[in-house]
Amino acid sequence: MYAPVRCIKVLAGALLLMGAGFVSLVPSMQADAALGSASDSPYLLPQIQGLEDPNGFVPAENPLTARKVDLGRLLFFDKRLSKNDTIACASCHLPSKGFTDGKPVSTGINGLKGGRSAPASVNRVFSKEQFWDGRADTLEAQSIGPFVSPVEHGFINHDELVAKMKKIAGYRKLFQDVFGRDIVIDDVGKAIASFQRTILSGNSAVDKYDLGGDEKALSESARRGLELFRGKARCTRCHSGFNFADEKFHNLGIGWDTNTVDLGRYMVTNNPEDIGAFKTPTLREIARTAPYMHDGRFKTLEDVVKFYNQGGIKNPHQDNTIIPLELTEQEQQDLVAMLKSLNGEGWQHVTAPTAFPK
Repeated sequence: MYAPVRCIKVLAGALLLMGAGFVSLVPSMQADAALGSASDSPYLLPQIQGLEDPNGFVPAENPLTARKVDLGRLLFFDKRLSKNDTIACASCHLPSKGFTDGKPVSTGINGLKGGRSAPASVNRVFSKEQFWDGRADTLEAQSIGPFVSPVEHGFINHDELVAKMKKIAGYRKLFQDVFGRDIVIDDVGKAIASFQRTILSGNSAVDKYDLGGDEKALSESARRGLELFRGKARCTRCHSGFNFADEKFHNLGIGWDTNTVDLGRYMVTNNPEDIGAFKTPTLREIARTAPYMHDGRFKTLEDVVKFYNQGGIKNPHQDNTIIPLELTEQEQQDLVAMLKSLNGEGWQHVTAPTAFPK
């Protein structure tokens, strides 16, 4: 495990390590809460085999710096950023569970449960609209949304959160150091989003086999599964590109077998074509992020593959890419073996701070 950056200043030439698919740019550090010694140097994200250069996806209006990333890490793990000091961002986005919480739907303040599972925070730097329904246009907007949810962090509005944070002298100093001004909600979002952009996953066994030419990286079953993924199983219709996600919204029929249907993307766009549609998640780290689907109904990847194999659940708005696949039992097992080979590197530096600003 390696710890988040306190000071990073590297030249582009230092990014390359001959024969390696992953280059760590994150040295170890000791103190967690006091950022006074941290340099405000640019934070350069590592280039990892299988991924496009993440630095090209960082918005110009919120450039990464070492201090900002470190501040975002503190905010991500600090339970005081909830109404009653019980819920942090990390409560629903645990590193050990692929930055989800392992529950069908998330539990927030006072034990209240939301209506959807926690989306994985992995590779959000590459993503456009955030949340299952895409209601946040940026990662900055997503980062502050849960604070004002009555079933998540529980604040009435963002002003209430900021007022609470201003009572913590350590945070007032850190925001002055990083942003040159007192705490405002936009800067809270910028800091947390900056930290989230460091949570990457690449150089999986699939990448090592497919791009690195390592014939031993995948089992025979997973190799067959990779061929199925790109062919008969039609997975790339939605899980396309280097991040295994098309950044679009699809109706698979989830919920149409019950009396309550989550309208999904429609609640954002009011477009009837978006009824019951949800965003395609990345498949990277998918073996860590059970249970699956926006309502967490499937406990295993085997369950998910079986669901797709039967053609989802029919409904008037189902995506036309979802059809019965007629995969054999062995083919389903092979596809699962491939999916389990998508765990990778790039997020292991994330650990909870040992102390927080006072």
